[in-house]
Amino acid sequence: MLSRKGLIPEDYVLTRLAEDVLQPKFKTKPRKARFVAKSGACNVAHTNIREQGRFLQDVFTTLVDLKWLHTLVIFTMSFLCSWLLFGMVWWLVAFAHGDLDQRGGVPCVTEIHSFSSAFLFSIEVQVTIGFGGRMITEECLSAVIILIVQNIVGLVINAIMLGCIFMKTAQARRRAETLIFSKHAVVALRNDKLCFMVRIGDLRKSMIISATVRMQVVRRTTTREGELVPLDQIDVNLDNPVGTNGVFLVAPLVVSHVIDRSSPLYDLSAADLQRADLEVVVVLEGVVETTGITTQARTSYVAEEILWGQRFVPTVSEEDGQYAVDYSKFGNTVRVPTPTCSARQLEEEGGVARYRLAEPAAPRAQVRRRPQPSRAKTPGRPHERYNHEGIRTLNRLTSDQKIGGSSPFVVVPVFSGSLERDVFKQQPGVWTPNLAADAELREEKL
Repeated sequence: MLSRKGLIPEDYVLTRLAEDVLQPKFKTKPRKARFVAKSGACNVAHTNIREQGRFLQDVFTTLVDLKWLHTLVIFTMSFLCSWLLFGMVWWLVAFAHGDLDQRGGVPCVTEIHSFSSAFLFSIEVQVTIGFGGRMITEECLSAVIILIVQNIVGLVINAIMLGCIFMKTAQARRRAETLIFSKHAVVALRNDKLCFMVRIGDLRKSMIISATVRMQVVRRTTTREGELVPLDQIDVNLDNPVGTNGVFLVAPLVVSHVIDRSSPLYDLSAADLQRADLEVVVVLEGVVETTGITTQARTSYVAEEILWGQRFVPTVSEEDGQYAVDYSKFGNTVRVPTPTCSARQLEEEGGVARYRLAEPAAPRAQVRRRPQPSRAKTPGRPHERYNHEGIRTLNRLTSDQKIGGSSPFVVVPVFSGSLERDVFKQQPGVWTPNLAADAELREEKL
C-alpha cells in the first residue's frame, strides 16, 4: 500500500519481503559451563545457605569482600550513625541537668541549647575539631564518661573502616592482573615426549617471589561403585628438572606436562580431545616482592582451546647486550610435526623414534637450470661455469671427451689442489690441461 503511494520504494519492499522468509535454523551443541573463567573467576554460585550468621562472625573479611559501593555506603553510615547516637546522648545529658532552660547555673556542656547544637558537639568530640564555642565542664561526671566512650568508639570505627579500604585497594588480585597466560594451550613433542604446554608471563619488573605453578584436570567421572563426580579435580605433574613446581618468572616461560601413564590425558588422541568433556586449570601463585602479600592468578583451557600439533614461538631475543621480550608474540604458535594418536598408542607402537621413521621424507627442492644460449667455443679450450651448488667448474667441448658417456662436459672443481688426480692443473691466473690425467681418465672410461 505504501509503495503504491510512492512513500516507500518498491525495491525496499521486495528486499524486506525476501528477508522475512524463514531461514532454516541450526541448533548448536550446548557448551559445558566452565569451572574457572579465562579471567580466573570461579564459576560457582553458593545457594541455600541457611547459616548466614557465620558471615557476621568475621566482620572484617565480610567488609573486604563486599563491593566498593556497599563498602562506601557502610563507611558513610557508620560515622553518621555514631554522630547521631552520641548527639542524642549529649542532648539527653543537657536535658536531664536542665541546661536547655538556661537557668544560669554551671552546665555540663556549654552552649548546648537544642539537638542541633548537641549534634555539632558530637561531631567536634569524635573528629577532634574543637571550634572552642562548646566544651565540657567538671560539673557532671556522666558527661566525662560519655566523652571517653565516644572517643574510643570513634577510634575503633576509624581503624576498621580505614583498614578495610586499605585492604581493598591492596588486594592480591590487583597484582594478578599483570600475570598473564597464553590464550591457547598446545600439545606437541618436546624432548621426544608428548607434552601439554602453556605459557605464563609477568608484565611488571617487580618479581613474584617463590612462584609456583600447579595444574589440574577437571572433568566428570564415575567411580566403580557408580557414584557420579561432576567436578573431579585431578592433579597433574609438571616437567621441572628441579623436582618442584617453583619457577623463576623473569621472562615468559613455557610450562609443560609430560603425557605419560600417570597423566589423565594418556588415552586421548587429537580427535578424542575435541570431543572430550574436560577442563585444564592452571594456577600461578607467589609472594609480591613490593608488598609481601601472597597473590594468585588462575585460568583454564577447555578442549576447544587446546591446539594439537603446535608449539609457541620464541619471544626472547638478545639486543644491545640485554635480553628483550616481545610480548606481541606471547600467544603465537606454529605448526610442528606431531603424532595425532594418543600417548598410549604412541608408546605401544614404538615411541617417537618409530613415528619419525614412518614419517614421509620431505621432498627436496629441485633446481631448474636455465638453458644457456649456444655459443661457438674453441675446441680444446676450457670454459668456466657454475654448477647448482655454486662451485665454479671448467668445461671442455672436444670430441674425445665424449668417450664412455653422453655428456660432453668434464666438471672439475676450483679447489683442485685437494684432489689426487685432476684433469686440469691450477696455475696463478691460468688453467692449463693436465695431459697425463686426461689420458688416464679416457682409459678408465674405455
